Amino acid sequence: MSIVLTDISTLVDGVLDDVVQWRRHLHEHPELSFEEVATSQFVYETLQSFGNLELSRPTETSVMARLIGNRPGKVIALRADMDALPIEEENEFSFVSKTPGKMHACGHDGHTAMLLGVAKLLSRMKESIAGEVRFLFQHAEELFPGGAQQMVNAGVMDGVDLVLGAHLWAELNVGKIAVRSGPLMAAPDTFHISIIGKGGHAASPQQTVDSIAVGAQVVTNLQHMVSRNADPLLPMVVSVTKFIAGTADNVIPGTAELAGTVRTFDAALREHAPILMERIIKGVTEAHRATYKFSYQNGYRPVLNDEAVTVELEDCLLSIFGEEVMEKAIPTMGGEDFSAYQQAAPGTFFFIGAGNPDKGIDAPHHHPRFTVDEDALPIGVKAFVAAVLHILAPAN
Repeated sequence: MSIVLTDISTLVDGVLDDVVQWRRHLHEHPELSFEEVATSQFVYETLQSFGNLELSRPTETSVMARLIGNRPGKVIALRADMDALPIEEENEFSFVSKTPGKMHACGHDGHTAMLLGVAKLLSRMKESIAGEVRFLFQHAEELFPGGAQQMVNAGVMDGVDLVLGAHLWAELNVGKIAVRSGPLMAAPDTFHISIIGKGGHAASPQQTVDSIAVGAQVVTNLQHMVSRNADPLLPMVVSVTKFIAGTADNVIPGTAELAGTVRTFDAALREHAPILMERIIKGVTEAHRATYKFSYQNGYRPVLNDEAVTVELEDCLLSIFGEEVMEKAIPTMGGEDFSAYQQAAPGTFFFIGAGNPDKGIDAPHHHPRFTVDEDALPIGVKAFVAAVLHILAPAN
C-alpha cells in the first residue's frame, strides 16, 4: 500500500476536532493511577461508538479494542496511558482540571486522545488491513508496580508481533518526532534508608549520635557510587529526594529518614547498585556509631527499543514526514512501564514534540503549569496511522 502524506493528513483533519475535544475533556477530569474509573468508561463508550472494534476490560480501569482485518497478517499493539498526577494545576486556560489536587501533568490526556483518533480512523479501514490492531488504553503508568505489567498478565499481548508507544515530549519542539533504537528510558528504582542514632539536647552533641550529621554524610558519600564506583561510560543517576529528621531547634533527633531513586540502563550495574549503596551506608553509620535500615525496590525495566522495529518505524515516518521533522531521540533517565510490553514482543517507544516556548508552553513534565501544544496531536495520530498501514499492508 502506498502511503501519501496528503492522504493521511486529510483523514486526520477529519477527526482532529474530536481529538482536541477528547483531550480537553480528559484534562478537565483527571484521575490518579488505579482510579481511572470514569476515564476508562469514557474511553470504552467512545470506542464503542466507532464500530468494527471488539472491546474488553483487561483490568478494572483499562480498555482494549481489537480491530481484526479481513485477511490474516501481523498483530500490532498500540499503547496509550490514561492516568493523571497528584498535582494542583496552575494553568489558566478554559479546560483546566476540575478536580482539586489532580491534573494531567505529563501528557497522558493527549496520548489517550490521539489513540482514540487512530482507532476511529482505522476502524473505518478494516478492508485495508491484513492482520490485527490492538489498542491498549492503560491505567497506572505513573505509580509502581504500574498498569502495563497487569495488562500483560491479563493477556493483552498474547499473539502480538510488535508493539508501539509514544510520549508527547515537552523537551522536544512541536513539529518534531524523535526515534532511536536501543536504550531510551532508564530503570527507575527506589530506596529508603533509616539512620538510627541517639537523640539528645542540641547543647550537648557529645552525648548524642546525631542522625542528621550521619545522614548528611550518607548523602554525600552516595554520590561516590556514580563518580568512583560505576563505569563512566554507563549512565547512572543517584538522587536522594527525601530527608526527614528533627522536630525542634534544640533537639538532636535520634532518627533520620532518607529516600530517593537510582536510575540505570545496564542490567549488571542495576543489580550491583543496592550492594554498593549498602556498603557505603554501613561504612558511614559504623564510623559514627549509628545503625541503619535499608530497603531497595526495583521499579520498571528500562525501555530498550528493538532495532528491527525501530528501523521499520523510522523508515516509514521519514517517508511520511521528511528529514526536517525526524530527529534522533536522546535517551532520558526517566522511567516508563512501556518496557513491560517489550518483554512480551519487540517494540519501539518514541517521542512526539509537544513544547512551544513561543506560546509559553515550556513547563517540564510533572510541573503545575505543564501542558502540550495541541498542534502535536495530529502529528501523533498521523504517525500511528502511517505505521499501522505500513506494517499491516496486505502483500501484493
